[in-house]
Amino acid sequence: MSDRVRIREVCQYLESIAPLSYQESYDNAGLITGEFDETVQGILVTLDCTEAVVDEAIASGCNLIVAHHPIVFKGLKRLNGANYVERVVMKALRAHVAIYAIHTNLDNVHTGVNRKICERLGLKNTRTLQPRRDTLSKLVTFIPPDKSEEVLNALYAAGAGNIGNYSDCSFVTRGTGSFTPNQEARPSVGSRGVKEHVEEVRAEVIFPSHLQDQIMRVLRKAHPYEEVAHYITQVSNDNQEVGAGMVGDLAAPMEPMAFLHGLKNSLGAQVIRATQILEKPVTRVAVCGGSGSFLLKKAIQSGAQVFVSADFKYHDFFDADGQIII
Repeated sequence: MSDRVRIREVCQYLESIAPLSYQESYDNAGLITGEFDETVQGILVTLDCTEAVVDEAIASGCNLIVAHHPIVFKGLKRLNGANYVERVVMKALRAHVAIYAIHTNLDNVHTGVNRKICERLGLKNTRTLQPRRDTLSKLVTFIPPDKSEEVLNALYAAGAGNIGNYSDCSFVTRGTGSFTPNQEARPSVGSRGVKEHVEEVRAEVIFPSHLQDQIMRVLRKAHPYEEVAHYITQVSNDNQEVGAGMVGDLAAPMEPMAFLHGLKNSLGAQVIRATQILEKPVTRVAVCGGSGSFLLKKAIQSGAQVFVSADFKYHDFFDADGQIII
């Protein structure tokens, strides 16, 4: 791999796909061991980071491991090799092997784990089962009318203005702005010490909250004013692009046993476990690429006949209660 690629750049790329802000509160995604400015010699990708995986990385000349599950999940109070987590971390540190985890942030992103499962099962009309409500912000700014398109286009290019299947979304109203430049100002309109009244447009755009720094850099660069009047508010709308689980429709109804056989083959599983097989045809399927107990009610409410999940808590497994096949 090129000596110009740093671990920081790999992290930034992964986080452009699955931002760290999309992970669940209990998670520990991100760079767990290693230094951001180290040069990447090679990358090993794995589901779990075990001692054997670290050994393989060392033997293969890879100094970066990208794992789905974080090796350090609940925090460490000591490093003395007393358990496998400590041994993995110690071995990685000694060998200067960085470990990066991309976990529930990859589960929660629209193009992540659940989307891939839906594609394997041939599901159509997919949507997020439990959308997040803390991932969107709204920018309001005030622009001279003749510069509004230029500024808005720059914001769109930076990731603002996307709502579902629509891009370049904004709301613009006209009004009058007023300001008095002080003696230190360098106004593009008006003179120091003179109150100005100018025609402006109020422009509003939605953007993913994790892009706020980028959006503000672009706004300040594209806007003609020295001081850019703006404000940002959190939006509590559901964000269909981020959230837990997915649900989609089959191209044609299937008998439950036929679907389960197809599920086993599609996912390459040797064995699958299911609750009571119900008689009604399967037309809609909910999926969760991890532990799905917390989404069972959502899956039932979605109208799905089957809920595909990696694992379930013992008692929650029985909560299907004839309403859905898990």
